[in-house]
Amino acid sequence: MSIEHLPSASEPPRVVALAGGVGAARFLEGLVQVVEPARVTAVVNTGDDAEFYGLFVSPDVDIVLYTMAGLVDPDQGWGVRGDSFYALEMLGRYGQETWFRLGDRDLATHIYRTHLSRQGATPSEVAETLRRHLGVEVSILPMSDQPVRTQVRTHDGWLAFQDYFVKRRAADDVLDIRFAGIEAAQPGPAVVDAIERADIVVVCPSNPLVSIGTILAVPGIRQALCQRTLPVVAVSPIVGGATIKGPADRMMRGLGMEVSAVGIAEAYRDFLDVLVLDEQDRGLRGRVQELGVRVVVADTIMRDAATKAQLAGVTLHTAGLR
Repeated sequence: MSIEHLPSASEPPRVVALAGGVGAARFLEGLVQVVEPARVTAVVNTGDDAEFYGLFVSPDVDIVLYTMAGLVDPDQGWGVRGDSFYALEMLGRYGQETWFRLGDRDLATHIYRTHLSRQGATPSEVAETLRRHLGVEVSILPMSDQPVRTQVRTHDGWLAFQDYFVKRRAADDVLDIRFAGIEAAQPGPAVVDAIERADIVVVCPSNPLVSIGTILAVPGIRQALCQRTLPVVAVSPIVGGATIKGPADRMMRGLGMEVSAVGIAEAYRDFLDVLVLDEQDRGLRGRVQELGVRVVVADTIMRDAATKAQLAGVTLHTAGLR
C-alpha cells in the first residue's frame, strides 16, 4: 500500500483508533498523553452488547468512556472505580442471576442509555450524549447503529458472547464465531468519514476475532481501511505466544490461527502497513515482513501511564507523526 504525504509536524494529527475492551482503553490512555484528545476518534466494538434486567449494556463503549473520563476501576479495567453493588445484591434476593457484575453507578449509565434509546436515540447519539456529560474529549463512535451480536460456538452449541466470556469464564473451546445481524449492519454515520480523513488509523491491541474482527465485519469498514493511502498501524495483542489479558490466544488457537504476531499480521494484512510487536517477539520480524507488513519492535506491555504514552508515541512515530 503506498503512503501519501503526512501532515507537517506543526499540524496536530487526526487519529482513529479501532477499539475493543480493556487493552484498547489502556492504549487510548497513552494516546491522549501524546495527541490532543479532541483529535482522537475511537471506533468501538458493539458486538458484545447485551441486555440485563431490561437495560441496554454496551461494555466496550463504557470501558472506553469510563477510562477517558478517569472513572474506570484501574485494577479490573472495567466498571466504575469504588462502585458498590447494593442493587445487584437485591436483585439476587429476588432470585435473579448476578454473574454479570453491574455496580450501582454503572447501572445509572445503563438506565440512562435505555431511557435515551426508548426515546428514539441511536447508539451513536447515546454515546455522544454520554461522552458530553462525562466530559470526555475523545470522540467515541459505536461501529454501527444496527444491532450486531457476537456468538461463540462451543461443544455445548452457540453461546451469546457474554455467556461464554463472563458467565462461563471463557473456559469453553471455541469452534466457531459468528456475528448475528452483521448482514444488515452499516457503519455508524461518522465512522467511514473518520477513517478516510484520519492521518493514521491505529488498530488497538484488542482481540482480533471478537473485538477488532467484529468491527471489520461491518460492511464498508474493512473496505475503507483497504482504500486508505495514509498509514494503518496495529499493535499486536499477542506477546510471547499469549495475550496479556483476555481469551484471544485460546480463541485463535481453537480456530486454527497461529497464536503470534504473525497470526495478527495475517488477519490484517489486506489493509495493514505497520505492525508494532513486542521485544519478546523480535524473532518474528522476518516472517511478518514476508507478508508485506513493516515491523516496529517496542515494549508493548502497558504497565503504567509512562509505558502507555511511550507505546502510543512509538505507534505514531511509525507513521512519521512524531
